[in-house]
Amino acid sequence: MSLLEARALVHVYPGNVRALDGLDLRIERGRRLVILGSNGAGKSTMLLHLNGTLRPHSGEVLLDGQRTAYDSGSLTAWRRRVGLVLQNADDQLFAPSVAEDVSFGPFNLGLSEPETRQRVAAALAAMHISHLADRATHMLSGGQKRRVAIAGLVAMQPEVLLLDEPTAGLDYEGTEDLLGVLEGLERSGTTLVFSTHDVELAYRFADEVAVFEGGKILAQGPVTTTLADSDLVRRAKLDTPFLLKLGLRARELGLLKPGEALPRSPAAALRLLDLMAVK
Repeated sequence: MSLLEARALVHVYPGNVRALDGLDLRIERGRRLVILGSNGAGKSTMLLHLNGTLRPHSGEVLLDGQRTAYDSGSLTAWRRRVGLVLQNADDQLFAPSVAEDVSFGPFNLGLSEPETRQRVAAALAAMHISHLADRATHMLSGGQKRRVAIAGLVAMQPEVLLLDEPTAGLDYEGTEDLLGVLEGLERSGTTLVFSTHDVELAYRFADEVAVFEGGKILAQGPVTTTLADSDLVRRAKLDTPFLLKLGLRARELGLLKPGEALPRSPAAALRLLDLMAVK
């Protein structure tokens, strides 16, 4: 049974814009899932349904196999378990200081002040921003705002963390740092789901990918086998990741055995190139 599941979701925006068109999605506990697709494919709309921000015109969302409800109490319980970080962090920051912003969620859960302080401190430490606790939120950089938005959800200790284009606007160092932080959250038991149009990032980070196009999922499965389907990738208006192309070519040339792992990182690719040079 999936931890979180969407079944036959349909969502139509004003003007008869069909953003989701009978979409199915499975999120398994402890598996990194990347929702991959070009701009306008429906990725953000999908995420907004997975924590109840949007309600589908038809179809359903299931949490632990149970159909979700949209009354106030049910939504609060749902969002305690499934947190969403929007692409524009400014949409989620509203308190005067970082610590106050991060404490908002735990206070709304009805936690005591001592437990809230402990959770806020732990979340800031996890995101490597303890030194920003007293900083005014409007004085933060874009990358810092992204971290504060994530910290606000980490403090609520959700089972699933949804992130919409989490590396958008970040430089190389910021991206590497954020991915390291997300890996730390995963080790603490959080299931990670994020959307992107960056196939290289998806190939490097995901256990599974769900390939979106036109409000539908063309395929969902293990990252390597799914993105190796060149016809599928082209239908989604994407390209096969370079490292995957390199690995598949090395396998064709006999440099990698059929069951041997394909390179998923630059370091692994360099080791493969060294092997190719020797042979």
